[in-house]
Amino acid sequence: MTVTVRTFLPSDAPAAAAAHRAGRDHLVVTPEVVAWLAARPHYHLLVAEVDGLVVGSARFGTLTDSAEPGQAFLNVSVLPGERRRGAGAALLRAAERELADLGTVTVHGWVDDVPGGLAFAARHGYRAGRDAHFGALDLTAGLPPLPGPPPGVELRRAADYLDDPYPLYLVDVAGSRDEPGDLTLNAQPYQEWTAEIWQRPDLDRDLTTVAVVDGTPAAFSAVHTDGAGRYWSAFTATRPEYRGRGLAKLAKLDSLHRARAAGCTAAYTSNDGSNGPMLAINAWLGYRRCATEFKHSRDLPA
Repeated sequence: MTVTVRTFLPSDAPAAAAAHRAGRDHLVVTPEVVAWLAARPHYHLLVAEVDGLVVGSARFGTLTDSAEPGQAFLNVSVLPGERRRGAGAALLRAAERELADLGTVTVHGWVDDVPGGLAFAARHGYRAGRDAHFGALDLTAGLPPLPGPPPGVELRRAADYLDDPYPLYLVDVAGSRDEPGDLTLNAQPYQEWTAEIWQRPDLDRDLTTVAVVDGTPAAFSAVHTDGAGRYWSAFTATRPEYRGRGLAKLAKLDSLHRARAAGCTAAYTSNDGSNGPMLAINAWLGYRRCATEFKHSRDLPA
């Protein structure tokens, strides 16, 4: 068996998406998004072929918003039936070589909490760190009732901001500053945010709920969907001056009710293991833990 690693082609999108999702039903990944990400300036995608069939991919790139230079991300996926045959190692080596050429000092990635994945990471010199938990919610089983918004609060859709999404950018940037993590992140420039977040093809602006306080967007719950009834809670954030009023919880619940009414049947989310407040909100909403992953890092040789 010969493994060939090569640059991603748009025609590889269905196979690359399948390898990414295989054995991970909690991920909402579509071929359209895979192809779109591969076209982004700082995103790189390699695929592994065996006998002309794509069996895995490596997704990697420089963390351009890191305050510390030389930081990069790298994640590898291989179809379950093709593992332990060299495809994952070949993808990892090829991606690390490209990252080294980009001046990378430290590589960061996430590894599923399964023996094979953790052993693979350890074998290749990656050290385990913080954990994150995935939650699944059956939208056909019902939701907590949606209360009316408090005085001065209006629930709107992201679609209402098509002409000027800048107010949502301000909420996103404020929330990102407080996200748990190992790296200090700089604020993403508005133009970059528009290109990488707002224009993402699976961002569902009709199901993304915005909590508006006295006319100002104060919180939102952003959503990705795959067009097949699957819903991903991409990011929930509240501006600091509006925290402690339950706006994030209200926005998430409203978004889930919208999703159920629109025909979505399954919702998924992920949170850092140290993010107690959001984990508590998700548990109240009915999410149940379905998987865990661990952050792994490795310093590349100078």
